[in-house]
Amino acid sequence: MNLLEHCLIPDWPAPKNVRTLQTTRNGGISAAPYDTLNLSSNVGDAPLAVARNRMLLEPMLPSEPVWLKQVHGVAVADAARAECWPEADACVSTHPGAVCVVMTADCLPVLLCNDKGSVVSAVHAGWRGLCDGVIEHAVHAMGMSSNTLMAWLGPAIGVQAFEVGDEVRAEFVAKDPQAVAAFVPGTSGKWFTDIYQLAGLRLNALGVTRVYGGGLCTYTDSANFFSYRRDSVTGRMGTFIWLDK
Repeated sequence: MNLLEHCLIPDWPAPKNVRTLQTTRNGGISAAPYDTLNLSSNVGDAPLAVARNRMLLEPMLPSEPVWLKQVHGVAVADAARAECWPEADACVSTHPGAVCVVMTADCLPVLLCNDKGSVVSAVHAGWRGLCDGVIEHAVHAMGMSSNTLMAWLGPAIGVQAFEVGDEVRAEFVAKDPQAVAAFVPGTSGKWFTDIYQLAGLRLNALGVTRVYGGGLCTYTDSANFFSYRRDSVTGRMGTFIWLDK
C-alpha cells in the first residue's frame, strides 16, 4: 500500500530541509465510522487499528512523532525533549529528525517554519485555542523574528459550515476588533465563522505575513476528511512537520 498517494504535501515555499505531511481519512484500515486512516487513540477506534495506521506512516517519517494530548489550550511542547503524551496544543522542534504533529477533524492545523530551516512548529488551532493565543505562544516558542517565519493553514471547517454563537464572536472581537470581518450573520443570533481569516489576522498581527494554504473544508469534503461537526463520532487526521536529519 502506498499511503503517500492518499496524503497531501503542503504547497508553500519552505526550505528544502523542512518536511511536511498532511494525512486525509484514506489509506488506513480502521472500520466505520473511523474509516480509514484514523490516527487518534482517544475517539473510540480499535487500538490495534490505530496502531496499524500509525505504523503505515513509519516509512515516511524519520522517527516516532511526538503525539500530543490536545486540550484546546496554549501550551507548547518541545519535540526533542517532550515525554510521552505531553498536554499541549502546539509543538516546536529545532532538532533534526524530531517530528511535530497535531491531530484535527475540523479544528485548524497550522504549520510554521523559518527561512533558514532551523525551527518548525505544528499548531492545533480550534476556536478556543486560537482565541486564547495558541499561535502566539507557538511563534514565541520558536524564538525567531516573526518576519523570518511563514505559515501553512491545513484542512479545517469552512465558513459555510462553521456557525458559532454571539459569545464566541464577542471573545474574538474583544481581543482583536479586526476579527469582526471574519463573522457573517447566520440564523437566530449565530454567526458563520472564517477560521482561516481569524488565524491570518493573528499571524499578521505577529508579523507573519507569508501565509499559505487554507480553503480545504473538512465538513463538506466527506470523501477526504474527517469532520467532528458533521459526523460527531469520527477519526482524526495528522498534520506533520520536521527538519531533515
